[in-house]
Amino acid sequence: MADGANAILVGRRGRGVGRGPDMAGTSGTGGRLRGEAPVLAVAAAFTLAQLIFVHPTMGLGWDEIVYVSQVTTHHPAAFFSAPRSRGVSLLAAPVASWSDSTGLLRGYLAVLSGLGLYLALRAWKGLFPARVLATAGAFFATLWVTLFYGPQAMPNYWVAIGALVAVGCALRAGRAHSGRGALWGVAAGAVLMALMRPTDAVWVALPLLVVVLLRRHWPLLLALAGGLAAGGGEWVVEAYAWYGGLGERLSRASEIQGGLGWNLAVDDQMRSLGGRGLCRPCTGAMPHPVVTLWWLLLPVVAVLGAVVALRARRATATLLPLACAVTAAAPYLFMIGYAAPRFLQPAYALLAVPVADALWHLVKAGRDRWRPVAATLVALAVAGHLAVQFSVLVGTVNRNVESREDWARVAGELHRLGVRPPCLLTGHESIPVGYYTGCSSGSTSGNNENTTPAEITDAARRIPVAALTGPGGTPPGYARDWAPHRVTDLEIRVAPPG
Repeated sequence: MADGANAILVGRRGRGVGRGPDMAGTSGTGGRLRGEAPVLAVAAAFTLAQLIFVHPTMGLGWDEIVYVSQVTTHHPAAFFSAPRSRGVSLLAAPVASWSDSTGLLRGYLAVLSGLGLYLALRAWKGLFPARVLATAGAFFATLWVTLFYGPQAMPNYWVAIGALVAVGCALRAGRAHSGRGALWGVAAGAVLMALMRPTDAVWVALPLLVVVLLRRHWPLLLALAGGLAAGGGEWVVEAYAWYGGLGERLSRASEIQGGLGWNLAVDDQMRSLGGRGLCRPCTGAMPHPVVTLWWLLLPVVAVLGAVVALRARRATATLLPLACAVTAAAPYLFMIGYAAPRFLQPAYALLAVPVADALWHLVKAGRDRWRPVAATLVALAVAGHLAVQFSVLVGTVNRNVESREDWARVAGELHRLGVRPPCLLTGHESIPVGYYTGCSSGSTSGNNENTTPAEITDAARRIPVAALTGPGGTPPGYARDWAPHRVTDLEIRVAPPG
């Protein structure tokens, strides 16, 4: 293992390091290709698995609709709440800005996410052998949450990719003769994280910022801080333009997320592992222990990876991603009152490298007579992992396909009732149903409040307006005299023509 990874802890420029372990015994272009072949294979398999298991016909989800509607010309823009950032909209724009095809968008994002995984693992070249990086990529790529959200217009996977790039390049930047490429990689990873979710980017970068400040590695500090500022700059400017300042936007974002503070959400995250995209409120029984076992074992194997690295005196390349994974996960485990499995994707990505290193140690480090036993146990664990992850993935995809088809059916019924663009929907699930109908959406209260009853009744004089009421709900006062209709489990009240 290259001890140059420790240079970041001993000064701005550490001692020289020879060729990385993944290059040993190779030379020229052919050697480089052989060294990168496992990582390339993992990235390609990840892309293919997304295209196979995540239906290209699966319609856009609620959050996707918010992001995609900002850049498409085919639908009105949905309300954009305080916690959100524009990075996902920019990511989707090359396709969504001109095409209304969900399948095309899914294919584009699947290919892009596979390329992102390859580049993120490549940022660690020379710090770990290629077999470890390929195993790390395979572990992260085969998590159901990674496969499910890879081809979706959502931010958390891209925060994970940015985190891998930033941390890997930061470790390389501490090596002698690293050149400026590593610094540019740190900046690029930080920009990507902050574009997608600025607050998550800060949490991920905290340990790295502390280490860089303590060791006074000013070029690395400039790259990291500059990348965070460049990626999060638009979010800050928007805070002053629309929310009255950065503090006000952060306060509103905290309010929308239920108020950030001490909230033990570890059990909520465990409940979400069975395929619940959003666990809010997070009630009900825990998934089967087989489904949660990998999650409980993950920190144990990560600690084993740290012990292995400490004994081998190559601690930094393991401890730094572990520290960043802890700070990335902390707000979602201890500071928020609900759960979504995608929130922990950056932590999973950063843990993948030390976990893969530990697994290879288990296979290779024992005595000769125990190696077959260790290899068999690891192989069985991998087989069980794949079976669980793909089982949860298939069930999650099927449920989401059905729920999004329900939105499309409601949209079709609204069209039959004469609610066609330009139009306005209010009430229960008005954002996703509005997108499928081609209508604007409005809310007079809650996290997506963007209008008033007076504005809604005024709009009803000019365009078709409908109010949606969910099961057990009561229609809003302004819509009680509108004609009611029952569609699936919704009550739809359509305003009379102006």
